[in-house]
Amino acid sequence: MKEIEIMAPAGSWESLTAAVKAGADSVYFGVEKLNMRARAANNFKVDELKKIVEFCDKHKVKSYLTLNIVLYDDELTEMKLLCDAAKNAGVSAVIAADVAAIQYAKFIGLEVHISTQANVSNLEAVKFYSTYADVIVLARELTLEKIKYIIDEIKKQNIKGPSGNLIRIELFIHGAMCVSISGKCYMSLATYNHSANRGDCLQTCRRKYKVTDEETGNELVIDNEYVMSPKDMCTITFLNQLLDSGVTVLKIEGRGRSADYVNTVVSSYRTAVELYKKKQLTEIKANELLKDLESVFNRGFWHGGYYLGNKIGEWAGVYGSKATKKKEFIGQIQNYYSKNKAASLLIETASLNLGDECLITGPTTGVLQFRLKEIMKDEKIVGEAVKGDIVSFEVKEKVRKNDKVYVLKKA
Repeated sequence: MKEIEIMAPAGSWESLTAAVKAGADSVYFGVEKLNMRARAANNFKVDELKKIVEFCDKHKVKSYLTLNIVLYDDELTEMKLLCDAAKNAGVSAVIAADVAAIQYAKFIGLEVHISTQANVSNLEAVKFYSTYADVIVLARELTLEKIKYIIDEIKKQNIKGPSGNLIRIELFIHGAMCVSISGKCYMSLATYNHSANRGDCLQTCRRKYKVTDEETGNELVIDNEYVMSPKDMCTITFLNQLLDSGVTVLKIEGRGRSADYVNTVVSSYRTAVELYKKKQLTEIKANELLKDLESVFNRGFWHGGYYLGNKIGEWAGVYGSKATKKKEFIGQIQNYYSKNKAASLLIETASLNLGDECLITGPTTGVLQFRLKEIMKDEKIVGEAVKGDIVSFEVKEKVRKNDKVYVLKKA
């Protein structure tokens, strides 16, 4: 039971802090361009590696560097320098799929995890990669029956990684699904010369398309306009079955998502895992947690997915999110008064009202969510504040100057 690891995405310092505060056991992140989120403007820099590791070590959280793109010859020197930097910084492991990265990481003694991009789908593949890696992410298209067989055989055949410990199996449990097998898509490359397998996906599958009969010119009517945009994976309602199969590392997708997304998803699955350990993860509890998951970014949920033997056919139906709550930016924190546990805020946009559900995010603060019980303006209690007002309110946790403040409203 103690081996169950919740692995959270960290695409920014806000998300990294949020993941740790929400109860993640490990975080994964990209550095500059050699990862599957290379297009992200907020990827970490090489010189931040040591700071990231120190932060994670302080909170007893493992740090995983994603190095999971297809590599070209002219990038191998850069890859090696990045692995060297990760090793020197004390990164827990590197996540890779390209043989060049896998071999070099092993050569310098840097722990390797095999990415889902390797599409590991059978026991022989597990045996092959066990020479290099201690953790293997299985292909997303496997059923729980196949997953359980692989895990059982790892134990029976005593298949160990370089550390001398039994191979651990990691599964993707929540977040965006790709229409292609284990995310190995070539559509963006074919249409715009931006390769998804090199972290440069333009998500052409998420758009509307017209299907035209080339002989007649007639357009075919499609009930669902987003025929290549799958709903997001959600395993909260059958997490019992997934954990019963023997999976020990639970990976949450979302390095491109906001800090409040990371906070909510990690917190929900943390609660679910703790309930599972106590044999208290009931259907009712799972559905309560599902409501929390529905409140943040999602394209609708595909419950069960391939794990329960389903065929993909659950399409998003919309462009963007189906979240039940939306964020409205209000302003930035001006100051925090530790003695009074209060913060001052300059309202820059919409109004702020007593009883509003508020969200504060920042690189050091992470995510703080609360209900506004009192608003002070000019040393008087007010029920509403508007653009241009400077107000103060109670905050039980420390926040920082320039932290962003939002109001959460029904979508």
